[in-house]
Amino acid sequence: MLLAIDVGNTQTVVGIFENAQNDTLIEHWRLSTVVDRTADEYALLIAQFLSLADMSLSDIKGIAYSSSVPQVTSEIRKAATRWIKAPLIVVEPGIKTGMPILYDNPKEVGADRITNSVAAFDRFGGPTIVVDLGTATTFDAISQKGEYLGGAITPGIQISMEALFSEAAALRSVELIEPKRVIGKSTVESLQSGAIFGFVAQVDGICQKFEEELGKCTVVATGGLATLITDLSKEVDHFDPWLTLHGLRIIFSRNMDLD
Repeated sequence: MLLAIDVGNTQTVVGIFENAQNDTLIEHWRLSTVVDRTADEYALLIAQFLSLADMSLSDIKGIAYSSSVPQVTSEIRKAATRWIKAPLIVVEPGIKTGMPILYDNPKEVGADRITNSVAAFDRFGGPTIVVDLGTATTFDAISQKGEYLGGAITPGIQISMEALFSEAAALRSVELIEPKRVIGKSTVESLQSGAIFGFVAQVDGICQKFEEELGKCTVVATGGLATLITDLSKEVDHFDPWLTLHGLRIIFSRNMDLD
C-alpha cells in the first residue's frame, strides 16, 4: 500500500493507494493541521485511520508526502522511520517530478502546487489551469507540453471573511453557503453573496486572463473550499478533491518502484 499525505495550512489530507502504479484511491481522510504534533502522534493518528479500513501500519510499503508547513515535515520523517518503517518520498527541490518548472526561482513554488500540476497534466493534458481553494486560492498554469509556467495567489475565501469580521465590528460571521439571491435582502445574505459570488467571479476572471495568454485551457478545481464555487463557475471544467493525492502517487512512482 502507498500512503499519501498532503499537509496544508489548515487541513491535512491522507490517502491510501494499492500501489504507486494504480490510481484507485482506496481510502482517504481529512484532519486539522496542528503544527506542534509529534512524530508519535502522527503515527498514532495514521494507525487509527488505517484501522477504520481494516489496515495497519505494516501494510504501508511507501509514503509520498508534500507540505506547505515545513515544521511538520521533520516529524513525518521521524514517524516514517520509527513507526511506519517505509521509504518516504518528500516533494522538495531535487525530487524527480517529470515536469519542467519554468519559474524564475523553481525552489519558490510550493510542493502542493507542483503536485497538483503533475496530477492535472497526467489526467487532462495541457494547457491546463489548476485552481486550489484552501487557506489561499492558488492558480497554476501548465503548458501543452507539460511545463509548469507559473500562476497567481490570492487570499482564500475563509481567511478573507475572517479578516473582514475582525476589522468590521458591525459584521458577524456567517455560514458560507450560496444565498437565495445575488442582491442580498439582509446582512447575512449580503455577506454570503459577496463571499460566494465574489470568489466565483475572481476564479472565472483570473482563469479568463490566463486563457488570454495560453489559449483555451482545461480548468480543474481542487481544495477544501472548492465545493463552494465549482457549481457556480463558468470556467471550471472538472472538480477533483483528491488531485494532490494523485499527484503524490505519480511523483512517488517516478522516484521509487513499489510493487
